[in-house]
Amino acid sequence: TLQIVTPGSNTSLIQPGFSLLDFGSHVFYLGQKGWPKRSCPTGVFLLDLKNNDLKLRPTTFTSDSCYLPPLRHPAVCSFSASQGGEITQYLIHGGKTPNNEISHKLYIMTMAFPVNKRFSLCCSEKDLAGDVPEAKYGHSMNVVFSRGKTAVVMFGGRSYMPSNQRTTENWNNVIDCEPLVYLIDLQFGCSTSFNLRELQDGLSFHVSLARNDTVYIFGGHSLGNNFRPPNVYKIKVGLPLGSPAVSCTVINSKLSFSSSIVTQTSPDEFVIVGGYESDSQKRMICNGVFLDDETIDIQEIETPDWTGEIKHSKTWFGANMGKGAVLFGIPVDNKHQSADCSFFFYVLNFGNNDPALQTCSQGSTEEQEDSMPLEDSEEFTFNRDGNIFDEDT
Repeated sequence: TLQIVTPGSNTSLIQPGFSLLDFGSHVFYLGQKGWPKRSCPTGVFLLDLKNNDLKLRPTTFTSDSCYLPPLRHPAVCSFSASQGGEITQYLIHGGKTPNNEISHKLYIMTMAFPVNKRFSLCCSEKDLAGDVPEAKYGHSMNVVFSRGKTAVVMFGGRSYMPSNQRTTENWNNVIDCEPLVYLIDLQFGCSTSFNLRELQDGLSFHVSLARNDTVYIFGGHSLGNNFRPPNVYKIKVGLPLGSPAVSCTVINSKLSFSSSIVTQTSPDEFVIVGGYESDSQKRMICNGVFLDDETIDIQEIETPDWTGEIKHSKTWFGANMGKGAVLFGIPVDNKHQSADCSFFFYVLNFGNNDPALQTCSQGSTEEQEDSMPLEDSEEFTFNRDGNIFDEDT
């Protein structure tokens, strides 16, 4: 099902590159436009979706939490204590701040017990040692399970040019990160990098899926050669006593895309939706991905009945709400432009649940006043040649 939703409180803070954290019946939004204001100093909001009305309600952090800047295009993945268990934590790495600085930090987000019917989050920073991943955005993280142990797999992304190569002219140029696979032990904070010969190009804005001890990498875009590979990279992780073992297998596929959204509809079934087939062509088809212990099956599935606005819009963006649902937005054209919100928002649902039942208000019926965000510092869009354009151009 495809439903348009009516933007309400604080939805003017939604921008491309946002992330959603699905803690069971509560979905939280992070990555607001601009720096947080006093009305919501955490910059993290509870997604309140009822009767097709979309609102963002301010969320508090526990007193022992660290500060989390609003990050666009970070790597985000859920973590459960046991394989297939309830999501207890989210890991957040990298991303861009409103000042266009790229973060190198790893944060752990957990949901605290409600106090006075209001939910709060606990955010902590995790220090890493060893082969520490560089500051990056547009990359991916997944949790794998092997022999009773867990590890985090990180891959891809973009970053600024090394400081010794940056000049005034190319200061804001971004490049592909090295095609390294990072394996992170969350318990000890130890990170190890692996250089696999099957991974020759740095990729960003790809899709990654994890099952047991295996991560599958789909699509993505390489700045170096303006290429969206049609391959699926199967990264298998073994965690025996001693050194971990990481291997990669290349699976031929006809899918070639970037910036797609993936949502999980059952333990072994996923849906890939949205994204781009080229710099100027949106990807309008959806694919179901079915995994078992050894094989992967990719099928084109029924396409939603896209509205005219979606079909004619040149860009779109969104994030996974969990349980087979995706929230995405498209820019409002000049004819419908308003001061309150510059995007149309839709919920695309592939699961059996009504997405309106997945979110919950803070318990209080009081309307939170709209947060008027501080404006971003001037943002630029970069093409692959390194030239700078403003958004109007």
